Amino acid sequence: MNFTYRHMRTGWQSYPRESYMFVTASLVNSVGSSLMWPLITIYVHNVLGRSYGEAGFVLFCQSFAAILGQFIGGSLFHKLGPKRLIVGSLLLTGGAQISLVFAKAWVPYIIAMSMVGFLNSVTMPAISAFIGFRWPKYRYRLFNLVYVSNNAGVALGTTLAGVLAAVSFNLTFWFNGLSTLLFGSFFYLFLRKTAMEDISELPTGSVGSPRSEGSVRLLVNYRNYLFMGLGSLLITLSTSAWISGVAPFLNQQGLPLTSYSFLWTVNGVVILVGQPLTTLLNRFVTQSLYARLVASGSFYAVGFALMLFWHGSYIDFVVGMVITTFGEMMIAPTTPALITQTTGRDAPFYLGAVGGLGSAGRLLGPLVFGNLFDGFGLEPILWITSASTCGAVVFFFFHRQVRPQRYVRGSASCQS
Repeated sequence: MNFTYRHMRTGWQSYPRESYMFVTASLVNSVGSSLMWPLITIYVHNVLGRSYGEAGFVLFCQSFAAILGQFIGGSLFHKLGPKRLIVGSLLLTGGAQISLVFAKAWVPYIIAMSMVGFLNSVTMPAISAFIGFRWPKYRYRLFNLVYVSNNAGVALGTTLAGVLAAVSFNLTFWFNGLSTLLFGSFFYLFLRKTAMEDISELPTGSVGSPRSEGSVRLLVNYRNYLFMGLGSLLITLSTSAWISGVAPFLNQQGLPLTSYSFLWTVNGVVILVGQPLTTLLNRFVTQSLYARLVASGSFYAVGFALMLFWHGSYIDFVVGMVITTFGEMMIAPTTPALITQTTGRDAPFYLGAVGGLGSAGRLLGPLVFGNLFDGFGLEPILWITSASTCGAVVFFFFHRQVRPQRYVRGSASCQS
């Protein structure tokens, strides 16, 4: 633990000072955002009086809206500019989250949840592009720091969610919305002090300049996003097995609900204490961003394959979670870093495209695996996850082979 602490302290001191405020604000926002999602199913069933199947329909609508939001958010970055897009979408998201306090009927609740999913996802590619453009020399490490801090926020938020919901579900909606509004206000003040030319070291002009290529033209250039997006889709499809395969299997085995929640505690602990290990791996083995992308898929494949052949005891799932978490730790900062480094000023569009494809896996996973578990149990799900993550490795390798040849100025290679 002391080694981990020293590693994190040294790393923290090496970042630009102004990025500290950004990471802190992102942490507060992640705490608020994580208050709501663990309780959606319970809220729909206990408060709105609907079935668990209808709760799944709400999640489906929210995920579908999120896919659209990722694509649209990436397309609007240059048209609206980072200030209007990020601040505007965050303020609208906060308003939509607070509207859940008043959406006590079924249809208004579905509409409000869909708007939350859509507006929140509009922001995602824009914020990632902002980090990549504003701090290009630190992009990989900052993406990783934001990822770690957001996971810490999720851990804290999910803990607070139960406490607040025990008093009133409305408290979670208010806290969620207000934290998002605060994040939007922070961005407004931060961007007022940041000249637009300061967040673009790109050879094609400033961030606020008109786009040289239309969205259709960018979409046709599949080398920039397609194989990476398909690989991400297969991974998010596979990770749905935790909630739609492993959770019901543990319940079927008579284990308490805490046994499943403990797996996510393991996930959070590994993300925190495993940072020095991934740093060493990146320094000596996976030195390029492409190698890290392939390594992430490999970790996932190994973890799910081990669970496929050994899932007779609870410890097998703990080991599987540890290994797949390393896959998560590799892919989370690598994807935005690689996109912003290799696609220049078009990065916001491609961040949205890859994010949208990845969200499609999260949309399909529960539907596919839920029905599979009802009919055949856990084993066929693990066969699919093992095969899918192997397929993700193949797609990531293809992306490496057809990689874009254009790089951000100052980046001679895709290394970090």
